[in-house]
Amino acid sequence: MEDEWLIVYLLRELSKSFPQLWIRLSDSDGEFLLIEAAKVLPKWLSPENDGNRVWIHRGELRMIPLQSTDVTPSRPLSLPEALRIISSAADSLIHSTLVEAEAFYRLEKYPGLIADSTHHSLVTMPRKLAYIMHAIPKAIAPATEAFYLRDPLALRPILSPSGTLQFPPKDLVTVSTRFTKVLYAQLVSQRFDPPPAWSGLLQSAETEGISRDSDRARILARLELGMKVTTGFEILARDAYKRGNRTAREIALLLEDLEEDGDSALPSDEDIRSWKDVSREDDDSWMDIDFGEFEKELEGRKANARDTKTAVSGFGDASTQADLQKIVSRFEAFLNDDDAGMEGAKIDEMDEDDDDSDTSSSDDEDRDVSFDEEQFGKMMREMMGLPSEESREKGKQRAAPDSDNIPQHNIAQEEEESEEEQIKLLAAQMESELKRLGALVPEHSSTGRLEVQASRSKQNNAMNPGVDTTDDGMDDTEVNIDYNIAKNLLESFKSQAGLAGPTGNLLSLMGMALPRDEGESDDE
Repeated sequence: MEDEWLIVYLLRELSKSFPQLWIRLSDSDGEFLLIEAAKVLPKWLSPENDGNRVWIHRGELRMIPLQSTDVTPSRPLSLPEALRIISSAADSLIHSTLVEAEAFYRLEKYPGLIADSTHHSLVTMPRKLAYIMHAIPKAIAPATEAFYLRDPLALRPILSPSGTLQFPPKDLVTVSTRFTKVLYAQLVSQRFDPPPAWSGLLQSAETEGISRDSDRARILARLELGMKVTTGFEILARDAYKRGNRTAREIALLLEDLEEDGDSALPSDEDIRSWKDVSREDDDSWMDIDFGEFEKELEGRKANARDTKTAVSGFGDASTQADLQKIVSRFEAFLNDDDAGMEGAKIDEMDEDDDDSDTSSSDDEDRDVSFDEEQFGKMMREMMGLPSEESREKGKQRAAPDSDNIPQHNIAQEEEESEEEQIKLLAAQMESELKRLGALVPEHSSTGRLEVQASRSKQNNAMNPGVDTTDDGMDDTEVNIDYNIAKNLLESFKSQAGLAGPTGNLLSLMGMALPRDEGESDDE
């Protein structure tokens, strides 16, 4: 989102420098500038007719009003119609300072936010790469993207011991590199096993005779970051002319020049020391997030003032915290609004006549979309393959007519056997479906688990032919099924790699929050 508002800021500044420019902005949500100023828009402007009516000219937000010739004022303007009005009657466009202030509210933090979003870090890299990055500083962005979105095919020549590298890890230098905070976080947070050419360097750095552990950790961190940056440039430089990336082609041209001129064209240590901010290293404590405080921020609560560390650091900067609390407060207001329906929360500025006419229908809609906990629980049991309450009731009904003549323990035993048969039937159906699909590894498939459970139950019955093991077998089966469900949910959650996914979303709707998977340390 900040990238989008940065574009708005740049285009607005361009319109101030070039008075002949008329700029229109929209995204997948439509006229997002009007969405930002929704509370102060005039009543005649609505989502049905706002298309191509909002323009930026000389740094101002201007709106094309409804024309007296409009046969259907509720329709949006076409682009040719809007351009015709601008060219023939530009003075008729409306400039509202109130709407403009709301629409451009997010631009107040620019241009300062541009500098605040950058991060400088010392990186140990080959001298050849340092030369490329000094000549093309913007190349760090596509190189980081290439590393972040890497695939096994792109890594094959890099991971091969006999592969030819464009930037072999030799003649290393440490220089300051400018990232955006997002790019820096993407590189640092990635777990990446060293390629063969880098593994020896990292091992020697770990065992290097440095007195303080902090110095060793700092040297190792710079070397690991350089390994990731270099890997990204390796991927980017390969088949550069086949890529639709202009920066990749510029890198390829510089590499061709270096092949012709040789190492003499590379900068010396003295040349590198003369570069601007060559030894600058910013504090990266902004990456240290207390997830407990993050949850508080999501709930709109302030940090505990008695905890000085938490109170000082908090989560993010002041503007981010304000935006987050604003979003949470609006969402809570929507959830607590009894008048909110499928179309959203009730807005006071809406036409009162339309509100009165739709009151009864909105009440009906509220009743239609009410949450049925019992139905939700039933759906969840069906999704997980557990016997539903209806099947249990049917079992009880079948046993009810003769309940006077049948002992109670026999009735309970029949019910449990019925449930066990249903579970076995479900297992058989799953096994049949998996065999039909094929291509599953037996020891890792759900089929294997079901067979183990079935064989275990048969062994128990064979070892104890005279003992009624129905209850024990039923309990074991339920535990195994619950264990498999929990294990599969955890594996699915882990595969999300900290991103949004179906398992995380489902568990959050159920009020359950799983901890982050930090991996296993060497000591564990």
